Amino acid sequence: MTKDYYKTLGVDKGASQDDIKKAFRKLAHQHHPDKAGGDEAKFKEANEAYQILSDEKKRAQYDQFGSAAFDGSAGFGGGQGFGGFSGFQGAAGFEDLGDIFGDLFGGGRGRSRERRGSDIQVDMELTFKESIFGVEKEVELIKAATCDRCAGTGGEHGAGMETCKDCNGNGVRVGVQRTMFGNIQTKHTCETCQGTGEMPKKICTTCHGQGVERKKQAFTVSIPPGVENGATLRVRGQGEAIKAGHTGDFFVRLHVPTDRHFERQGTTLISEATIGFTQAALGDTIEVETVDGSVDLKIPAGTQSGAQFRLRGKGVPHARGPAFAGAMAGKRGDQIVVVNVETPTKLTREQKKLLEQLDLRG
Repeated sequence: MTKDYYKTLGVDKGASQDDIKKAFRKLAHQHHPDKAGGDEAKFKEANEAYQILSDEKKRAQYDQFGSAAFDGSAGFGGGQGFGGFSGFQGAAGFEDLGDIFGDLFGGGRGRSRERRGSDIQVDMELTFKESIFGVEKEVELIKAATCDRCAGTGGEHGAGMETCKDCNGNGVRVGVQRTMFGNIQTKHTCETCQGTGEMPKKICTTCHGQGVERKKQAFTVSIPPGVENGATLRVRGQGEAIKAGHTGDFFVRLHVPTDRHFERQGTTLISEATIGFTQAALGDTIEVETVDGSVDLKIPAGTQSGAQFRLRGKGVPHARGPAFAGAMAGKRGDQIVVVNVETPTKLTREQKKLLEQLDLRG
């Protein structure tokens, strides 16, 4: 007998995977046999349909051949499966069921997560030169920090601690979930003691047992040389504190303005210099700007407009890190100076006569 899996879940043939999962969740809540008013037969039908339609390959086979493609050893008609029915042939589908039954029975898969405070992210403006050479910036924030009075224990100093009665000092509470696969033992961090296994005999009067308090804190952020606009730096342990857990991190997103003198391309800086017609023809020494200050640049005779001159070591420092250790450590990129020759627009009669005599044609 052909089975209409789309009809079973109550979705259209073009339904998305999210729609299929939502439909199965709804039916699983409604028909689960361990719930009052549950219907085991309908629950099994919904699960069978979900196992096929949640798998792209099986769904494609079903769309082409119908449920007959899964009769016998190919799918749901043959072998005996979990809970008296078959069909758990795809690992992806089984994982989805783990998520769904975790939601149904309130515990997920029993994975314990390390408690950690929230991260903090701020934006910081740098000058162009600060991005090139690096800088230290003082940051001041109001955030959750470990309580100074109780050092994060949540208890009054000197009053001592006692074993948590809810978890018997284990820091976790053990429960049992009844599922279609049988009873599954789960472990959850004890909410009473936040996993520490102990409780203060007397609550701290400053943080009221929370172990943290909101206060103003200042610290220094070291911006390394060579950072670019949009880069994000992490300062570990400078985020929000949490009782019986690790402090979050502090993230700073850097904003670097453009500079009217320089264009940056990686570790190379590009600038322009304008010289006169005579300087280009006869050669000269000119003064050009670098991020380190002014330097002299020799212009050889016969220089053409658009000529480029390299100032070695006047660019951006190479990024710090293992990849640049050794020979690259402390080295900088170069600066490229593009020379523009300015052609005179106003000439005296004598100047014109001299140029005509030179007959400088290409």
